[in-house]
Amino acid sequence: MNPWPSFFRRLAVLCLALPLLVFAQTPPAPPQKVLRLAFVAPETGFDFAQVSDLYSNVAISHIFDSLYTYDQLARPFKIKPSLATRLPEVSADFRTWTVHIAPGTYFDNDPAFGGKKRELVAADVVYTFKRFFDPALKSPHYSGMVEEGIAGLQGLRDTAEKSKKPFDYDREIEGLRAIDRYTVQFRLDGPRPRFLYTLADTPIMAREVVEKYAGNIMEHPVGTGPYRLAQWRRSSLMVFERNPNYREVFYDAEPNADDAEGQAILAKLKGRRLPMIERVEVSVIEESQPRWLAFLNNEFDLVGVPLEFVNVAAPNGKLAPNLEKRGIRMYRGLASDVTFFFFNLEDPVVGGYTPDKVALRRAISLATDVGREIRVARRNQAIPAQSGITPHTYGYDPAFKSENGDYDLARAKALLDLFGYVDKNGDGWRDLPDGKPLVLAYATQPDQISRQFDELWKKNMDALGIRLDIRAGKWPEQLKQARAGKLMIWQLGSSSTSPDGQGALQMAYGPGSGGANLSRFQLEAFDKVYRRIDTMPDGPERLAAFDEAKKLLVAYMPYKYNVHRLYTDLTQPWVYGYRRPTFWRNQWHLLDILPKD
Repeated sequence: MNPWPSFFRRLAVLCLALPLLVFAQTPPAPPQKVLRLAFVAPETGFDFAQVSDLYSNVAISHIFDSLYTYDQLARPFKIKPSLATRLPEVSADFRTWTVHIAPGTYFDNDPAFGGKKRELVAADVVYTFKRFFDPALKSPHYSGMVEEGIAGLQGLRDTAEKSKKPFDYDREIEGLRAIDRYTVQFRLDGPRPRFLYTLADTPIMAREVVEKYAGNIMEHPVGTGPYRLAQWRRSSLMVFERNPNYREVFYDAEPNADDAEGQAILAKLKGRRLPMIERVEVSVIEESQPRWLAFLNNEFDLVGVPLEFVNVAAPNGKLAPNLEKRGIRMYRGLASDVTFFFFNLEDPVVGGYTPDKVALRRAISLATDVGREIRVARRNQAIPAQSGITPHTYGYDPAFKSENGDYDLARAKALLDLFGYVDKNGDGWRDLPDGKPLVLAYATQPDQISRQFDELWKKNMDALGIRLDIRAGKWPEQLKQARAGKLMIWQLGSSSTSPDGQGALQMAYGPGSGGANLSRFQLEAFDKVYRRIDTMPDGPERLAAFDEAKKLLVAYMPYKYNVHRLYTDLTQPWVYGYRRPTFWRNQWHLLDILPKD
């Protein structure tokens, strides 16, 4: 009998079995973890020095690192090292701050580095802080950085402006020096007890990248953070992927001892390498209904519940039974934010500091029915604001009361009558004291929720007898117009980025006009109080100065502060580790996606 056919048959079976054996020993790679969410307003770009809007900064905070960061679970807050090796060395007078940077932190790969791996060093910190003072940049953060008093930086700017030459980034100054490759030292003109907050909120970038992309740097973010921008369709879609050069960082946190939820999160995630999620997909959906429906259809993994649907999602403040059955989790609380509308103090109608102009602004404030706004448009998801200081920040006093929080239509009308804002031609509308028509140009956005606020504004001004011209425009363009001083009145919101309430007062600080100070308010009495607050240690005297600043803003009314908002966030059952940040913006890398049932 010929043995060969049998042999070949056995060989064929063996050969067929080998791939199966190899396959069985090599399990398939786990599916990529993807976090999907939506922004309610479009980004404006990815250069921190040039942007001030929330959504751009959320994206930036995941691409770039700051020297320090906030503990995700600690409440009310705890600052800890990020790029730094430890907390800074601080002189007794709070004027010298020395920071040691951890070696081995690398920027994402980019052609700007000539094919070499680029380590973040002290010189990058020096360059980053100098950029805010480059007059060609027109940074909205410039005035805030001026107040930090970094010795010599303003001199660099003054030289560039006087000489009409480019800003000299190579010139050494006393207040900002790279002591060695991994040590940077700040010397300040005066005591800055809270300078650590600035260090925790300033993303560090590389000079080569800025110079390579020049005028297009807003579109080319290259950082050391957990994610890189992999795909971008302006005002539509942003896709972030794990930064392949991200250093070894492992999950750790310090929740309060009585924080059962925080302790559970820490126990489950402690020691996990970050980021735990490889890919983040962010859609921009300005309208509330499609954003809400997309979450219900499992297209998004977390959502801030739109106002129109909050009583559906959380009737009487409790998660709806149908959502609870799906395993959806709810997080509710008072946000560290404030909504407001500003008056352009340079506008010929509502601007100025004479008694008649102040009376007009105060009358508009008194005629603004914030209670109705909370009940109707905000579905009772807010509390009235008495000032611009946001909850959870130093200087916020829930017991503080002011005219800013009053609604008194009769007093508003009497104030206008007293200063000559009356109907002079019999058409039923108030005119200016000189007889010219009084018309308020109110800027807004073309989305559904904004239209509800527009209707409230119209009712308030109709009751006061003032004509209203509502002008809708897209968010990024409105912001540009506001900074340029071309809007008369605009309503928007602001979220705190620091544990200190002084950031809210910066919106009225004179040197910040055109940046954070959208009202372009200029009052030396207020600026003096602001500067005192800036340098004083925390305590009763500083809190008294806060109250003095609040009262000046109520008296001159460059801003009408409306509400502090309540938030209701929902996450799908597979999202783990979520907790809304109070002041900081980066958290995607601290979340995990669990296996779906």
